[in-house]
Amino acid sequence: MSLDQTIRIERWTPLSRAAILIAALVLVLLAAGPLLFSNNAIDKLTTLFIYVMLAVCWNALAGYGGLVSVGQQAFFGLGAYAAVRLADAGLSVYPALVIAAVLVAIVSLPISAFMLRLKGGEFAIGMWVVAALCHLLVNLDSLVQGETGTSLIALNAYEADTRHALTYWVALGSMTAILAILFALLRSRVGSAIQAIRDNEEAAASVGVRVMSTKRIIFVFAAFGAALAGALWLATAITFQPKTYFGVQWTAYMIFMVLVGGLGTFEGAILGAVIFFVIEAWFGASGVWYLVGLGATALVFALFLPRGLWGWLERRYDLALLPLGYRVTIGGQPPSRERTPQGGPAAPAPTGNAG
Repeated sequence: MSLDQTIRIERWTPLSRAAILIAALVLVLLAAGPLLFSNNAIDKLTTLFIYVMLAVCWNALAGYGGLVSVGQQAFFGLGAYAAVRLADAGLSVYPALVIAAVLVAIVSLPISAFMLRLKGGEFAIGMWVVAALCHLLVNLDSLVQGETGTSLIALNAYEADTRHALTYWVALGSMTAILAILFALLRSRVGSAIQAIRDNEEAAASVGVRVMSTKRIIFVFAAFGAALAGALWLATAITFQPKTYFGVQWTAYMIFMVLVGGLGTFEGAILGAVIFFVIEAWFGASGVWYLVGLGATALVFALFLPRGLWGWLERRYDLALLPLGYRVTIGGQPPSRERTPQGGPAAPAPTGNAG
């Protein structure tokens, strides 16, 4: 058998095709959730969908873009605030949730012009400063009444069952859209450029990558996702208190989910959100010990599983349920997948995989 006949380059595998089919079936089942589950179960699933959105967007920013932010609560809080403002202006409440996220994404454009000039720790701290500034500005709005806050009163127009179902469907649709857009983005040339910038910004620029515009795409996308999650959280909680929505704990949750699931892996962020959701459901009522447990768990993963659970599974068993790159197989035997410490694909060896 000639060498040409034994080399095969592929992106989708039988396992990944099966995974996509199963995911589609799960989404169909979840779409019927309000007809099958109680309001309590619907509310919990809505929370899970919001966590998935937060995790995948922060992972896109830090895991794939190399932009580690500790200020994503700025966009989370602004999304909720914009939804309150739009609803107060008379806009129908559920369209207001999505439009609020779009407006925050637009606001993030001028913010990116300044923040993307910063690198490393400067960017991380700079984003925290942006979040603190947004918190202070929102407090000045007479509608919000400082830390007293306000409520999404427009939701009272809906009966309880209808409100639970509509919020659930909007959250499910938003999560699905975020995942689909990000998946398509990371599989495109823009996705390759984003990861090239993360690995070496100067080298990426030297081969023609438009560094600032590419970084701006992922920055605005992450801002949109966080804002949409914040608006949806408001729809579940109804009340808006700036101190809660602009609290740094939201970014801490994002970091925890991505670190545990697998930084720089598409599936890992989803897995991390599920793990965090389960931990919160079981131990969330434990008060300060719950936070201590989250910190200790994150520390253990950082020390012993720096690639996260999915990163470890992927490396050990060569799993690729949602492949972003290509695989090169020789003689029907794909070698083990190699990844950089940040979780992105390493340069493929002559007989290796391009993750």
